[in-house]
Amino acid sequence: MDLPLSLLAGIAPVFLLAGFTKGVTGLGLPTVGMGLLSLFMAPAQAATLVILPSLLTNFWQMTGHALPGLLRRLWPMLLATVLGCWAGRGVLTGGSAWVGQGALGFVLVAYALFGLSPLRLPSVPPRREGWLGPLAGFCTGLLTAATGVFVLPAVPYLQALSLERPALMQALGLSFTTSTLALAAVLADGGALDGAGATGSALALLPALLGMALGQWLQKRLRPAVFRRIFFGGLLLLGAHLLLRGLLG
Repeated sequence: MDLPLSLLAGIAPVFLLAGFTKGVTGLGLPTVGMGLLSLFMAPAQAATLVILPSLLTNFWQMTGHALPGLLRRLWPMLLATVLGCWAGRGVLTGGSAWVGQGALGFVLVAYALFGLSPLRLPSVPPRREGWLGPLAGFCTGLLTAATGVFVLPAVPYLQALSLERPALMQALGLSFTTSTLALAAVLADGGALDGAGATGSALALLPALLGMALGQWLQKRLRPAVFRRIFFGGLLLLGAHLLLRGLLG
């Protein structure tokens, strides 16, 4: 993957905004990064750049005292995520750019509509986690392999587990870290994760971390509910644009 200087200059503000979003909301770095980068590069190329910022920030987010318990509870879902991602390998790296853009746009629109809706999934009783968790994980893996975005259906499912907010943030970080590692394996298998892509991903780390630190600092000074509406509204427009580009070829 060739990364000219002009392209590298466009990466920094994307990851600054993506990191800021994650700092405020606890999620959104890969989603914002993939959505904006796919406006001027192929989704597979964008996914390569997202790998290191996503891995580092989500690893940071998943650490904490609740991690051992979350691993014991969520490992079937996490394993299914890896299997689903591997089952979908080749979709992101082998398809046409417009197909990837259309699929990514569809996922972004669906996620934005879910985020803007007041509706939430009912709480998942423990007796159903044994099959719902792996199902949610496998579907998340398939969508990760196809689009580079790993929020659906993982985020709604984890929100339905009635976790306390700190544990929920850790669970999201754990799920996103697993998806990022699985995505990296899929990209490497498809030949998309090369030296230039790794370099670009490393260069994206600094603006992503700066944006995340700024978002965390401003979190208590902002109105998170208002910011989330702006975030999901922007995501809806971005997703609709990518979906139309994909449909029109």
